[in-house]
Amino acid sequence: MLFNSLEFLGFFSLFFFTYWLVFKQNLFAQNIFLLLGSYAFYAWWDWRFLSLILGSSILNYFLGIYIQKSTRNSTKRLLVGVAIFQGVGLLILFKYADFFITSFVDISKYIGLNTNLHTLNLILPLGISFYTFRTLSYILDIYKNKIQPTTNWVVFFSYIAFFPSLISGPIDRASALIPQLEKKRNFDYSQMSDGLRQILWGLFKKMVIADNCAALTNQIFDNYLTYPASSLVLGAFFFTIQIYADFSGYSDMAIGVARLLGFSITRNFNYPFFSQTIAEFWQKWHISLTSWMTDYVFAPLNIAFRDYGNLGLILAIFINFMTVGIWHGANWTFLFYGFVQACLFLPMIFRGTLFKKKKFQKDRTWPTFGELRNMIGTFILVMLSTIIFRVESLSQGFIFFKRMISTSLFSIPEITNNRTNAIIAIIFIAILILSEWLQRHKEHALQINGIKQTAIRFGIYYGLIFCIIYYGASGNNQFIYFKF
Repeated sequence: MLFNSLEFLGFFSLFFFTYWLVFKQNLFAQNIFLLLGSYAFYAWWDWRFLSLILGSSILNYFLGIYIQKSTRNSTKRLLVGVAIFQGVGLLILFKYADFFITSFVDISKYIGLNTNLHTLNLILPLGISFYTFRTLSYILDIYKNKIQPTTNWVVFFSYIAFFPSLISGPIDRASALIPQLEKKRNFDYSQMSDGLRQILWGLFKKMVIADNCAALTNQIFDNYLTYPASSLVLGAFFFTIQIYADFSGYSDMAIGVARLLGFSITRNFNYPFFSQTIAEFWQKWHISLTSWMTDYVFAPLNIAFRDYGNLGLILAIFINFMTVGIWHGANWTFLFYGFVQACLFLPMIFRGTLFKKKKFQKDRTWPTFGELRNMIGTFILVMLSTIIFRVESLSQGFIFFKRMISTSLFSIPEITNNRTNAIIAIIFIAILILSEWLQRHKEHALQINGIKQTAIRFGIYYGLIFCIIYYGASGNNQFIYFKF
């Protein structure tokens, strides 16, 4: 059930009014209804995989309680190990088993050995990477005495299955979401209005920008052997915008839907294209994943390797980003993508500027030349590395980059039968960038409460709705991160 579908509109409309009109006065009943609604939302895709969420919820609910009750560190570590084994084990089984098998078969053939292994061809459950990271952070935070386990099973099960962010995040921490599930929620008109505006902005980014960029991106990447270098660069540009508009659009809708239910969930993007360094970019891109990896992968490794100075820091960064890469999917391209991202940190480490932030000058509407240069340079690095994220294989990526290094780079880009669509897409991309730059101090671009003229504000809303209806790509295109 996609956020940009009529099915979800019908589902959520019924859920919303029942949630507030029928169950508002009883928190337990409201949470039960939220849990059942979350399970129904997930079962719409495939009800059989509810058993994974339910089983994971039951196991980690009791593990959290017993880790807290246990007085022996060895027992605590054993229980944490069970939680990690269960969570990571499911990820390996459903997400990486076939990758390991095919890689082993390929390596065996390369060295002259014949194997008779076959792939499992398992269906990857939607959202498994996201809700698994929720359970792992919950258990690890209890083990580190950062939080207390909840004894309310409805609250915990609702935290794991919370449907606004179940499929593609954000990856909410228990310390942020569980307290909101434990207290009474009141209908707040201003919060609801802001939630609707953020949903509208997310729909615009997804349906008007991302889906139209996708048509152009697919055409160029599918026919990269026939296009000039200038077209390949344009394809890389469109895909970089596509993946941002697609994923941040989903996050905007998830946050907006949660606000309509009285929740404030994790912000996942903070205008990353205005970053002046690659380190700043990763602080603003997929924030919930970046912070999760920082806390549970990078920080422990950095402490373990601290005696090795910069070498230890570099090793921790490489392991962290290669983990980020492979988290996205079972393909060597993702692993290499993480490797490349880590390499981009090396100049900052050697210059000693890794932890220095470049701040924009205050009270300026537009960036200075130096700030603009840094933003464009960072965007180009992101765009070039994102090619690795998009290609199907490393060999395809190598050929793609090789074809980009050509005198045709300075030719006029060719896009068969899609030149008009490309121009329209670029106009909307410009609107996106300009809107987010002017609203960069707000949580999203439609926080326009400062505009007192009602006609102007509603003119903007209706203009976006018109663009969604008229220019929005048809077909309810799936979100990119559903497959991760």
